[in-house]
Amino acid sequence: MGNIQHANAKTTPRIRKEIQESKESIAKLAARLSLNPKTVAKWKNAGRITDKKSGPTLPRSTVLTEREEQIICEFRRVTKFSLDDVFIALKDEIPKLTRSNLHICLQRHGLSRLPKEDSIKKEKKSFKEYHIGYVHIDISEVHSEEGKAYMFVAIDRVTKYAYVEIHTRMTQAIACKFLENFIEDVPFKIHTILTDNGAQFTYELLAKHLRPKNKIHPFDTLCQKHKIEHRLTKFRHPWTNGQVEIMNKIIKSHTVKLYHYDSLEELKKHVMSFLLLYNYQKKLKALKFKTPYDTMIQIYQDNPEYFKLNPENKLVGLNIYRV
Repeated sequence: MGNIQHANAKTTPRIRKEIQESKESIAKLAARLSLNPKTVAKWKNAGRITDKKSGPTLPRSTVLTEREEQIICEFRRVTKFSLDDVFIALKDEIPKLTRSNLHICLQRHGLSRLPKEDSIKKEKKSFKEYHIGYVHIDISEVHSEEGKAYMFVAIDRVTKYAYVEIHTRMTQAIACKFLENFIEDVPFKIHTILTDNGAQFTYELLAKHLRPKNKIHPFDTLCQKHKIEHRLTKFRHPWTNGQVEIMNKIIKSHTVKLYHYDSLEELKKHVMSFLLLYNYQKKLKALKFKTPYDTMIQIYQDNPEYFKLNPENKLVGLNIYRV
């Protein structure tokens, strides 16, 4: 690619090279080339034949100090957080930080792009709009030194408020008890529950001759008791319950995939500690950088009819459940 000349340049790289190699005086060169003697003198001793870059040598942010930029860059290198997560984590420590000057800072220091993941990202479809109380429920497997266990997870679609219990079995009775504990835990009214077609939640996948005659599944009975609509995912389409699937991955990535647990009780305590942090302190991009609990409070102020009690009266603490 050729060198782009300055708009007002009177010389070309060829002429500049000729000036530097010539043994003629500056006056004779200026007369022969029809140039100002000052221009000839400049290029005679320039040591280059190209123009310098325009603009400041080291552009600086107008508000962030050099120390603050060093903190931002080191935090980005160590955590490899996304731009939004870096902004959430540091905005309280650096009051002048905005999403815009953060991006400029990372771009300036060559940290604006994280390595791309190998997996191809599928296009995300937006969820249909529902008011608070649409809950996704799922069961996933976890492990400790004491063996296999089952993690029951429920998450509200609107506020992302999550509730978790860990059991050594996954029976219909435990699934029903989990739902009862969850209903008691949340201050809002649950109007819809979405689960998969597991035997803990429905008889749909059982052959007709194996289903109890004239008997409703206990989980459906409990839903009817609390006036909750129970919906099922399409068979062999688990991604239709994607919110809780993602929540399962988030919990596991911060617990069983990072740490070793000698006992199931140790695992339970750590999961519940993470849940307390997630529900009351983690600011989520999906909630416009608010926590699930703060979002719940805001919805209550606008639509108190969606609640059975004031969420501000809810005790903040680890989930305590009975098996």
